[in-house]
Amino acid sequence: MTSTSRTPPRFVVRTLLVTVLTVAFVLSAALLAVTISGREIVRAGVTDRIERSRRLLAALEDRRGEELRIQATTLAESPTLKAALDTYQTELRAAGAGARKELVATIARELDKVAAMIDPDVLALRDENGVVLAVAGRRAGEWTSARGGVSPDQGAGFTTVPSGVYRMAAASVSLQDTQIGVLELATAIDDRYAREVSDLAGERVLIVAGDRVLASTLPPATLLALTPNMTRALGGLETVRLPDAEYALRRLIGQGDAQVFLLESIDAAARPAITRALRTLGVIAIGAFLLAAVASLWLARTIARPVDRISSSLIELTRSRAFDNPVPPTGSSLEVDTLASAFNTMMASVREAEAETMRAYLGTIRALALALDARDPYTAGHSERVSAISLAIGRAIELDDQQLEVLRLGALLHDIGKIGISDQILMKPGRLTVAEYETIKEHPGVGARILRSIPYLAPHIEIVELHHERPDGKGYPHGLRGDSIPLLARIVHVADAFDAMTSARAYRPALGTAHGLRELWRCAGTEFDAEVVQALAQSLPTLTGVYGDAGERRNLVEMVRT
Repeated sequence: MTSTSRTPPRFVVRTLLVTVLTVAFVLSAALLAVTISGREIVRAGVTDRIERSRRLLAALEDRRGEELRIQATTLAESPTLKAALDTYQTELRAAGAGARKELVATIARELDKVAAMIDPDVLALRDENGVVLAVAGRRAGEWTSARGGVSPDQGAGFTTVPSGVYRMAAASVSLQDTQIGVLELATAIDDRYAREVSDLAGERVLIVAGDRVLASTLPPATLLALTPNMTRALGGLETVRLPDAEYALRRLIGQGDAQVFLLESIDAAARPAITRALRTLGVIAIGAFLLAAVASLWLARTIARPVDRISSSLIELTRSRAFDNPVPPTGSSLEVDTLASAFNTMMASVREAEAETMRAYLGTIRALALALDARDPYTAGHSERVSAISLAIGRAIELDDQQLEVLRLGALLHDIGKIGISDQILMKPGRLTVAEYETIKEHPGVGARILRSIPYLAPHIEIVELHHERPDGKGYPHGLRGDSIPLLARIVHVADAFDAMTSARAYRPALGTAHGLRELWRCAGTEFDAEVVQALAQSLPTLTGVYGDAGERRNLVEMVRT
C-alpha cells in the first residue's frame, strides 16, 4: 500500500501567512507608536517636572539667601563683638602692632561665642580695610585667605574659594553710625547641600565650579564620564547624554563660575511605562499568533478586516496625535478589542498625567503669587484676600462657574507684574515720586506679557492687564471707560482697592471696614464701578473671618440697605 504525503491546501497556507503577517504588522505599528509617543510624552513630562522643581527651588534659594542676610545683620548687632572690635581699633592705634595679637585673640573669643549660638559653616569678621581678623565655624580653616565675595549692601550671594563654593551674606558692624568692620556668614554648597536639594526636588543634583565637580548625587560611574569640557558646557544644555542615561538638565544657581544643576533621567522615567506597554503587547501578541495557528481560515475571514481598521486607527492616532479620541472596539474580535482597550487605557493614563501636570503648574503659579506677596510683610496674603473678595462679588452678581474660576485665578495673579518692580520702589515707606509711580504703573503690562507666554492662562490676561482701569477713563494702562472695561477686571479693581484700604501699610494703619466701604461709595461711578461696589457691600456678610466681626458686618448691611 502506497502512502502519499498530504500537503496543506494552498489557501490555508496563504491565509495563515497573511493572518500572521497582519497581526505582526498591527502589533509592530502599535509598539512603534507606543514607544515613540510614550517616550516623547515622558520627555515632555520630565522637562516640565524638572522646570517646576527648578522654579520652586529657586524661590526657596532666594528665601534662604534672604534669611542668611537677616541672620548676618542680626549677628552684626552683637554688643560684645562691637566692643571687642572697637577696642581693637582704638588700642591698636595707641599701643601699636605689638598689642595686635592679644586684641585679635579677644575678637576671636567673642566671635566664637556668637558662632556657638548658630553653629555656622563660616562666620568671619573683617576690619574696615577688608583684613580678616577672626574666623569661626565648622569650616573656618577654608576661609582665612578668602576674599569677601559679597558686600554688605548686596545682600546674599555666592563666592568661590579654592576648597569650594559658599552662599554668603555680609553685614556692616557699625558703632554710632560708623562702620568699623564687616561680618561675613557663609554656608557651604557641598555634598550635604546637594543631598538636601535632591531630597526636596526628587532629582539628581550636580554642583560645579568652572570645569570642576564639587559635589553630586549622580552615580560615581556617571561622574567619571564628565570631562572638563562637558562640565563647562553644561550651562548651555537642556539635555545631556551620559553613559547610564539621557538626562533633562536645568540650572538652579549660576553665579560666577559656580553652578548648581538639577538632573532627571529621561530613560529611567520612560522605562516603567514602556516596559508595561511591551508586556501588555507581548501578551496580546502571543494570543494573536496562537489563534492564527489554530483557526487561520476563520481568522482570515473575521480578523482581517478588524485588524485593518485597528491598524488604520493606530496609524491615524500616531499621525494626528489626537489621543482624546479612543480607538473604538470592533465587536468581532476579543484579541483586537483587548489591544484597543490596552491602548485606550494607556492613553487615558497619559491624559491624566497631563492633567496632573497642569494642576501642578497652576499650583506653582499660585506659589509664585504668594512669594510675590511675601516680598513685603505689609502685603502678605493680599493676593489671596483679593481673590476671596472677588469671588464673593462674582457670586453676588451671579456669574457662572466658568467665569468664577477665571475670576479666582485672575485675581490671584493680578499683581504678578510687580515681580519686575524693584524692592526699593515696591516697599518704599513714604510717598512715591512721579517717576516711581510711573514705574509702578508698568506692572499690569508686565503681568500681561508674562501670562501671554503661557497659553493656559490666556483667559486671565484681561484681569491682570486692566484691573487698574477706571470708569471715568483716568485709569491705566489704556485709559478705558465704563463698559469697555471687562466686568471681571472691574471686580478685581474694587476688591484690590478695598483690601488695600482695610490692610495696614508701612506708611499708615489699616482703615476700618466701614470706612473702606464709604470710600468706595464716595468714588463709585468715577474710580469704581457702582454695580460692583453694591455687590461688594451685599457680599460682605459672607466674608466670615476676613473683615470685621458679626456686629460690624450687620451694620454694614444696614448701611447698604439705607
